[in-house]
Amino acid sequence: MPSRFTLETHMAARPDAVFDLARDIGAHVASMRDSRERAIAGTTEGPMRLGDTVTFRARHLGVWFTLTARISEMRAPSRFVDEQVWGPFRSFRHEHRFEQTPGGGTKMTDTIELASPVFGVIVERLILVPYLRRLIARRNAHLAASFLEAGTS
Repeated sequence: MPSRFTLETHMAARPDAVFDLARDIGAHVASMRDSRERAIAGTTEGPMRLGDTVTFRARHLGVWFTLTARISEMRAPSRFVDEQVWGPFRSFRHEHRFEQTPGGGTKMTDTIELASPVFGVIVERLILVPYLRRLIARRNAHLAASFLEAGTS
């Protein structure tokens, strides 16, 4: 059974704007500067669309990883799912949901399910889940700051 976690982030922007930014390769790469992440194949710039794939190369936990993900589901501007089609996990699925909040902001909810290829549920829950939760929180803070800096929604 895969490990699973959910993270909620509130942003001062409309759901359609957050939806668009969350699918943008440049915004993703900028948010992952610390891991030296790069898009090296597939869709390497701009927003991803249903069926698009992207291959990322990055350094996480001191090891270089390559992961290819595909946008497998999309309902603009409220939801999309990306899933690993090749990479370091036995399985990896990331659901992104966008809901308007009172005052015109957006609640973005990330639900991630993952299964480790070798180490099993203990390593998933003790190392991978906390690491990925911090990584996604840092990514989301970067996206939220983009709206604050731009002063737009």
